Amino acid sequence: MKSILIIEDNEDIRELERDYLEAEGFAVDLAADGRQGLAAALAAAPLERAPHAPYDLVVLDLMLPGIDGFAVCRGIRAQSEVPILMATAKREDIDKIRGLGLGADDYLVKPFSPYEFVARVKARIARYARVSEAARREGGAASDAVAPPIVRGELVIDTARRRVTERGREIALTNLEFALLAFLAQHPGIVFSREHLFTSVWGLDAVGDNATVMVHIGHIREKLEPDPAQPIYIETVRGAGYRFAEQARRG
Repeated sequence: MKSILIIEDNEDIRELERDYLEAEGFAVDLAADGRQGLAAALAAAPLERAPHAPYDLVVLDLMLPGIDGFAVCRGIRAQSEVPILMATAKREDIDKIRGLGLGADDYLVKPFSPYEFVARVKARIARYARVSEAARREGGAASDAVAPPIVRGELVIDTARRRVTERGREIALTNLEFALLAFLAQHPGIVFSREHLFTSVWGLDAVGDNATVMVHIGHIREKLEPDPAQPIYIETVRGAGYRFAEQARRG
């Protein structure tokens, strides 16, 4: 049984989200403030207030007492890759970008439909499970069965070892950033819309917020590109989407 932690200070919303998820067969723990939620999220073993830890996903509100959701997200991501779904009434783009920038995997604005909420939870968990399983499988595969690295100019993407280097410099990427970069690099020159990337990489069809893709592309560029403002690897095609450059050359 998959387990979920809900960090939400509004009791009615907290209970409603738990009802939705328990109806789908999830085990759910609740936290009413930021400090309690962060402690529960980072619990390596079941605790009195976190009996189902470690979790498969965290549902995180932003406006929390104690410490806010941004600080909770930052604290979780410093120690864990657990998927984080921000579910909040803060609907400004700057809040979405900040939340995703701190490592959240998705952002859902209240009020939301039960269908969309459950669909996003399932998609995040499924995507994380696929990425983790692929990493374990590839890491334990025999050397003659390991896929060769993707080499694009000075960039080397080793999918078997989940390692990225650019001119010998190792680039630290999250699971989603790595999956997005590898997907684009495997199809150089092909333009993919944000919707296509969200479906292919995140594994969630039709209900995604495309700002998620934009923010993750921005993160990859900041870590990878010599000049993120003038990218040489991941190009923006105005009005269409993104593509990996066919001939990526550094100046």
